[in-house]
Amino acid sequence: MDTNPEQFEKGARKQGYSRIAGIDEAGRGPLAGPVVAGAVILPQEFCLPHLDDSKRVGAKRREQLFDAIHEQAISIGIGIVDPAEIDRINILQASLSSMRMAVDNLRPAPDYLLVDGTFPIRSPVPQEVIKHGDRRSVSIAAASIIAKVTRDRLMKLYHDEFPQFGFYRNKGYGTEEHRLAIRACGYCRIHRKTFRGVKEYL
Repeated sequence: MDTNPEQFEKGARKQGYSRIAGIDEAGRGPLAGPVVAGAVILPQEFCLPHLDDSKRVGAKRREQLFDAIHEQAISIGIGIVDPAEIDRINILQASLSSMRMAVDNLRPAPDYLLVDGTFPIRSPVPQEVIKHGDRRSVSIAAASIIAKVTRDRLMKLYHDEFPQFGFYRNKGYGTEEHRLAIRACGYCRIHRKTFRGVKEYL
């Protein structure tokens, strides 16, 4: 992670907040599958070696961190928005919606939010939006691991239903293998029909 990865959490605590949640999502870019958000409240004292943005951590390490976060976190929330809703409201709004769901699923509820990205989420809870937050905040990095592993596991389940698309390997992203499969087989119910690479075959 970047230097001083607890700077935002410490800043929030200095303002008097104690249940500080990091929020991030996974799955904005794929041609298939849901967008999944994670929200995590970490205790002030925790031990998560090698924690980083999920995109900079290998699959095996992500699984290890996923288990460690579940063991140590005060609260974890998940939000999932399916492909039909992504097509209906667009991927940005779906991502923000999944983040809001993840926050709503936190027990105990947070009193401050650290949100990855450049857009705030609709919530009465005070929040701070942090660009590249998954590299700069430990709470957001933890949320990114939760979101990524949860989504990858969902895509492996979808692979059992739709093995022709190779979701076990590509997780719904537009790899050459995946695009060739769409061209040969058409789309399935978890494809995002408004995305280029799918909509051409409707």
